[in-house]
Amino acid sequence: MSRRTNKINRLPVVKDKTGLSRSSIYLRMSNGEFPQSISLGGRAVGWLESDIDQWLDERIAASKAANHE
Repeated sequence: MSRRTNKINRLPVVKDKTGLSRSSIYLRMSNGEFPQSISLGGRAVGWLESDIDQWLDERIAASKAANHE
């Protein structure tokens, strides 16, 4: 049984993992195409690492499927 962790990644880490710019991340969030951020209090936000990893896995799978059509 795997234990789910709730590690939070801040924007610099999310940008590095996804290769997206800040504006692209927020635009995709507003379009429902990227995981929503989580308020950490004040003006600080972060993203669940598991949500970002899942989003990346979905993009990779979609890209591979498109290349095999």
